[in-house]
Amino acid sequence: MRAVMLASGLGDRLGGTGETPPKALLRFGGMSLLARHIALLRAAGVGELVLCVGYRAEAITAEIAALGAEGFVRTVLNPDFREGSLVSLWCVRAALEAGGEVLLMDADVLYDRRMLDRLVQSRHANCFLMDRDIEPGEEPVKLCVRDGRIVDFEKKVEHEHDFHGESVGFFRFSEAIAAELAETAERLVAAGARADWYERAIRELVLAAPERFGWEEVTGLPWIEIDFAADVRRAETEILPRLEALPA
Repeated sequence: MRAVMLASGLGDRLGGTGETPPKALLRFGGMSLLARHIALLRAAGVGELVLCVGYRAEAITAEIAALGAEGFVRTVLNPDFREGSLVSLWCVRAALEAGGEVLLMDADVLYDRRMLDRLVQSRHANCFLMDRDIEPGEEPVKLCVRDGRIVDFEKKVEHEHDFHGESVGFFRFSEAIAAELAETAERLVAAGARADWYERAIRELVLAAPERFGWEEVTGLPWIEIDFAADVRRAETEILPRLEALPA
């Protein structure tokens, strides 16, 4: 199993201007988010991390070297990181098509190790993580369920459903679905959808055959996606103290 992580964005809502660090290098408890990802992925038995970089890529490369993780992390450059995250997904299509199971992950998440364990150990070959403790509004990406089946995956919900929760931004895909995702990203980019979020490609697969996908609930476990300055403060004061200890 390999992990494919998207870490190329400018982080403009956080104030990314060329002076702030990439969000993957934000530090909590003395460790960067990237260092935490690497420790948790290794402990979960993941064999390789393919990291899509762009904004201040050299700083991320330096952190990988400082961590002594060059043998575990392979970077892929997205030179067009100012465009939509769909372009980042397209840039790592070779890693999605390389065979075997894939974890697709956002880099800007501080999370409890039990969440990754649930994803890796899930009975679902194609799996989302869902938190039902969701804030109202269109900002969270929502996973919608009806009659025990995922029926939508979008910020603005279009399909009738029984309940929904927030997607954490971590996914597990079988070899076949990972390859389909790469093909979908390539088709969308070729069609001119370079400004779109990468979730659009995943949504197309879900809507085409929802029976192929499942989810694991992580409601009650501490995590936060870091988009705004307020998220950094909450990560430090509310989330970090609740996290289980990292593996030794």
